[in-house]
Amino acid sequence: MDSCSHPSLVPLDDALEQILHQVTRLNSLPQTLSIDKALGRILAEDVVSPFDIPHADNSAMDGYAMKAEDSTASLTVIATVYAGHPFTGEVKKGECVRIMTGGEIPKGADAVIMQENANVESDNNSLYNTVSFREAASSRQNVRPKGEDIAKGACVLKKGHRLKAADIGLLASLGLSKVSVVSPLKVAVISTGDELQIPGTPLAPGQFYESNGFTSSAMLERFGVEVINLGIVRDDLEELRNAFRKADELADVVITSGGVSVGEADYSKQVVEELGQIDFWKVAIKPGKPFAFGRLPSSYFIGLPGNPVSSMVTLHQLGFPILRKLQGEQDKSRIRIKAKTTKPLRKRPGRTDFQRAIYHTDVSGQVWVQATGGQGSGLLTSMSQANCYIVLEQERGHVEQDEEVMIEPFDGFIA
Repeated sequence: MDSCSHPSLVPLDDALEQILHQVTRLNSLPQTLSIDKALGRILAEDVVSPFDIPHADNSAMDGYAMKAEDSTASLTVIATVYAGHPFTGEVKKGECVRIMTGGEIPKGADAVIMQENANVESDNNSLYNTVSFREAASSRQNVRPKGEDIAKGACVLKKGHRLKAADIGLLASLGLSKVSVVSPLKVAVISTGDELQIPGTPLAPGQFYESNGFTSSAMLERFGVEVINLGIVRDDLEELRNAFRKADELADVVITSGGVSVGEADYSKQVVEELGQIDFWKVAIKPGKPFAFGRLPSSYFIGLPGNPVSSMVTLHQLGFPILRKLQGEQDKSRIRIKAKTTKPLRKRPGRTDFQRAIYHTDVSGQVWVQATGGQGSGLLTSMSQANCYIVLEQERGHVEQDEEVMIEPFDGFIA
């Protein structure tokens, strides 16, 4: 479908649904990694617990473990149980053990009374202390049951899950030193345009320092893909053909910035059509709108707008969902929360607007948000200073001060 042939813009959600329908997960071989190297990687298979966690009933606090039915009598303390040092004997009628938090509940005991509710009745010179309690215990009181956190055989992390720091600890708690993860996507990044110059070199009249390749590469590295930055390619058909052929050989996905509009020197469209196929989308999104998606002989193609903020927003909102599906990552819903504006916002109906903004929460718990100033698609400071988007619905108009809006806090891939 060539959306440019339609006078109306395609709503963002509709465009994304149609694009993802054309995407098939890549069948790459999984990798086995040490868990200390697996942060941010995508699980290639379910993780199933080999045992119960905790392994046995244990105490939820420091206190005394006994038979609940004996808790109204004076009991003889026959042992002290620490976490990692279980009592191998049995607690019988008239007996109890001093137990610390995490200590394994010994055989014969079924309740724990916290130490603050205990009266020790003999001094330390006695072979065994006796203790009484200011409350009666019920069975299973202050006992963490075996398997309370994770039962043996339970699926604790599903295939397609992106591993977080807590997940690494969870894998360690299961005794797993290695994990099977999806091989990282290889993504080639190309910036196009005669006006672009590498930072650190002199600028000629009419030139600009190239930034899109740097922002896209940084976002993609955070995302966990293998980035192949092919630098700047001039507006020359043969140079572009060579660059696209090389990128297609090296990568699973080729991402360009610039060169996908309708200008006379925008040759990327012509080259992609020669080598494969391309669809152009006029997406109802601001900043953004021009977005290209297609196939090269051995890779997928994503064409981002040339303006720096448009490039970042479209990569984040349209490109990343494509990459997620290619590597089999579980669907991720955007986290959006309600906030009130500190100042009015200007907006024309017609496109979903991702205004860059800063939000904070006051002492009462109310979330407030304010745009970072100018919202032009070339103003990278609007992204650099922001910690969220204000997401204004497609048909919404101007927003007044104190009006409620939805915000999308930046995730770790863009913050």
